[in-house]
Amino acid sequence: MISTGNRLTNCVQFAFGRIQLGFLNTVWYLCVMRNPEATKERILSKSGVLFNTNGYKATPISHITDATGFTKGAIYRHFENKDELERQTLAYLSQVLFGKLRKVIKAQDTAPAKLRAVFGFFESYITKPPLEGGCPLLNAAIEADDAHAALRQEAVKTLTVIRQSVVAILENGMAHGQIKPTVDKDFYATLIIASLEGGIMMSKLHGNNDDIRRIVQHLTQQVNEISLQVDT
Repeated sequence: MISTGNRLTNCVQFAFGRIQLGFLNTVWYLCVMRNPEATKERILSKSGVLFNTNGYKATPISHITDATGFTKGAIYRHFENKDELERQTLAYLSQVLFGKLRKVIKAQDTAPAKLRAVFGFFESYITKPPLEGGCPLLNAAIEADDAHAALRQEAVKTLTVIRQSVVAILENGMAHGQIKPTVDKDFYATLIIASLEGGIMMSKLHGNNDDIRRIVQHLTQQVNEISLQVDT
């Protein structure tokens, strides 16, 4: 049986703990609010998880205020409106994606190996997604219609960067005698990106990685056919 003294001690400790937590939260909030870059980074990071997981239009601003701990007014001091927040969030997610993808590509020495690394990177979206919620390009593209021009334009930018990365790998491989010089690099870049994104969509719908795995196997065969050297 707990004595009255113990109850009082527990109550005091609990109250003191709550005061400390409240004080620390207040200090954190003031520090972040005084650092515009940190504030914006937190908003984009939290919004990225929500948008990429639940959808851009399905995520109300109230969910973002809850996730960030900021008021609606504080958020809109950094973004003109929700459309602009969505656009900049996709740009933020894309930069995170590009950073992870660059590391995977740079870890390989030859063009064929770099291409296979790209395939493996996209295949991992089903079992070990590099970003919570899956592929930001695919998720944004589903909602990026003419009624949401800003989001659509940002999605096109993301697609262009990924496609140019594949083109650059092919060009470098051709220049170093690793890829056949007659290869239509633009065609293969389109084939690779369209196949990977389509495979991710189908696997996501089916709830397994069977479709994306088949796509990766086919693309690997394609790379072997256009390569002047087949490495492993």
